[in-house]
Amino acid sequence: MKSARIPGQLVWLWLTAVVIVLDQITKHMAVERFSLYERLEVFPHFNLTLAYNSGAAFSFLADAGGWQRWFFTAVAVVASILILVWLARLTKAETLQGIALALILGGALGNFYDRLVLGHVVDFLDFYWGNYHFPAFNIADTAITIGAGLIILDMLLGAKKTDD
Repeated sequence: MKSARIPGQLVWLWLTAVVIVLDQITKHMAVERFSLYERLEVFPHFNLTLAYNSGAAFSFLADAGGWQRWFFTAVAVVASILILVWLARLTKAETLQGIALALILGGALGNFYDRLVLGHVVDFLDFYWGNYHFPAFNIADTAITIGAGLIILDMLLGAKKTDD
């Protein structure tokens, strides 16, 4: 009897699920705890706050009139499908890429859910220096950023690709 084998690096989809769950729990906590733009200083240069983003990264197109909700929702669906295919086609040796793509997928789906259900993405992490505040973000954004960094690291390390 042959054992079932998960294709490519789809085994990392558990990490995608963890990102989605953590993202949604923390967003729910922020919405329950804070009023819009209310801030709680956690330590110097870092606040928890509540902000809504109807655009993309750094509020890109946030004031575009509403069409961007559906545009970014469609982009998330297409990107998620492409990432799933990419994950399935990775070899056993491409573990770092698998982890990176699972993180990106989790982040994309976490923000996708917000856009689809709420019409905006919930952000709550606020880093600042003096009067300059980096745009607020969330766990999904963090996972996407870490995943992108891991893909760059993998490229720089020149990961060996083998067929399995």
